Amino acid sequence: MRTRRLLVFLHDVIAAALAWCAAFLLRFNFDIPPEYEFVMFGLVLGATGIYAAVFWVMGLYRGLWRYASLPDLQRIVVAVGIGALAVPAVLSLVQLSAAVPRTVYVLTPLLVVVLMGASRLAYRAWREGRLLPIIAKPHATPVLVLGAGATAAALLRDLAAGARWRVVGLLDDDAGKQGGEVAGIKVLGKVEHVSAMAEKLGVSHAVIAMPSATHQERKRALDLCTAADLAVMTVPALSDIVAGKVSVSSLRPVELDDLLGRDPVQLDDAGLRGFLDSKTVLVTGAGGSIGSELCRQIARFSPARIVLFENAEFALYSIEQEFRDRAAGVAVSAVLGDAKDARRVQEVFARYAPQVVFHAAAYKHVPLMEDENAFQGVANNVLATLTVGRAARRAACERFVLISTDKAVNPTNVMGASKRLAELVCQALQAGSGTQFVIVRFGNVLGSTGSVVPRFREQIARGGPVTVTHRDIERYFMSIPEAAQLVLQAGAMGKGGEIFVLDMGEPVKIADMARQMIRLSGFSEADIRIEYTGLRPGEKLYEEPLADSETTLPTPHPKLRIARARAPENAKLLEELLVWLADPGDSGPAAVRTQLHRWVSEYGAQSEQPPSNRKESSQRL
Repeated sequence: MRTRRLLVFLHDVIAAALAWCAAFLLRFNFDIPPEYEFVMFGLVLGATGIYAAVFWVMGLYRGLWRYASLPDLQRIVVAVGIGALAVPAVLSLVQLSAAVPRTVYVLTPLLVVVLMGASRLAYRAWREGRLLPIIAKPHATPVLVLGAGATAAALLRDLAAGARWRVVGLLDDDAGKQGGEVAGIKVLGKVEHVSAMAEKLGVSHAVIAMPSATHQERKRALDLCTAADLAVMTVPALSDIVAGKVSVSSLRPVELDDLLGRDPVQLDDAGLRGFLDSKTVLVTGAGGSIGSELCRQIARFSPARIVLFENAEFALYSIEQEFRDRAAGVAVSAVLGDAKDARRVQEVFARYAPQVVFHAAAYKHVPLMEDENAFQGVANNVLATLTVGRAARRAACERFVLISTDKAVNPTNVMGASKRLAELVCQALQAGSGTQFVIVRFGNVLGSTGSVVPRFREQIARGGPVTVTHRDIERYFMSIPEAAQLVLQAGAMGKGGEIFVLDMGEPVKIADMARQMIRLSGFSEADIRIEYTGLRPGEKLYEEPLADSETTLPTPHPKLRIARARAPENAKLLEELLVWLADPGDSGPAAVRTQLHRWVSEYGAQSEQPPSNRKESSQRL
């Protein structure tokens, strides 16, 4: 580094000397009288030395040439300006200034700025392959960029520095940008012209550089690129770019999350910081897809400690190692244990005294819990909620947040009925308690262990077929980070006893999702077929965000509403549940369903028609 700075310094000293001599040449039209030649050569070392001293004192050698930009040019102008004043001042002190033509004093700093600035910009252009881009990057792949905003400009700078991609044009729907240029690349037309431009320019790749656009706009761009048989990539999420997690040039394939039509969650950061700052937070099921993401999101708000409570050893090890490697400043405790084990749960509460509890531990696979494992599903989803909830109430925790599901609405399967019963347990625990019990319902999350997406990926990787249970089956989806963020937001807003319902947007047909995943993987249905296998035991054709008998109230957050669900009607619900779960007698699936009907009156069959209070889905992938 010191050698490089010394070389740059010597370059600038030589530039100042050349500028001094060039100023004399220009002053005398390249015919310098002999007496002025003596002045020029006699004073060149003195003038250059003054400029050199100013340059060094002004710190011009901390920046890197390959990143030379406007601030660097500004520093050069200021330094040269000071040098331009210092040279005649010093020469006057030694009574030599009169021998120098005044024009030289004016021309020299101008020439110094030109030489120093131009050399830096030329070096950067060379490093980025901008001087002769085709010659500099002969093997680069031509690519079209969709979007011509600030993100696209940053992307062009980053891609120009590499040898893999060569941007040949931009497309943007903003009429004011069309015909203009960004970083020397022309805006060729609207996004809808991508097919024609790709054919004209011989392009087979496109990059969607619109991270701040709505999902609908990005989905339209993807559809146009796909129709043009272009391989499509996109830039990272704007939040990740701003947070410095990735650079704008960290291109990635388009994922299913990009196509769900869901805009970023706006969080009440101040409210969440007040909710979690300096608090000890316990997360059960911390190694699961939702639990682990909750831990990551909680860590953003400076908790005193996060207690990772998990029954699966490897899942606990994974999330504990992730925090050790990526968030070493966050205090975490990795605790193995079963949330149904009252003794272990009480040990954890006694040791760590959590103020906030997020209960994410649950069984979630509908078919597995419907018959053979019905009682185990109820025991895990209900008894664990009751055990952890009672411990939270005894410890006077501030808040207990239950992660529920839309399958608890008019449940038609054991899994959904067990989660509805867990909701009733929390509502019963709320009575006379200083702890605020908050319930949050949402639908499927992409990429979770219970999601169909990982299975589709495996089937596509094997060459198919992709199995879908029914042509018309549909589900509500959101991303794991969005679900976790809204759970935190609901937890912060809850006052106790509410059931928060997340805005899940429009439902998505699973068959449409399968087709899109096949297409995103670079195949067609001719390559990988879709096979319909029939509904599985307990599986609904349509999910409902709210039960028919429920109404909702708005909240200050546009993606959260409060469901006015029925409260527990049995005053002895908790005592009866404990007795049954401790000694169920007949634990066969039929007996379990009978008991569930006893406590969950809405547990029953669902019509095969979509709910009448919901408009026909416009979300088709």
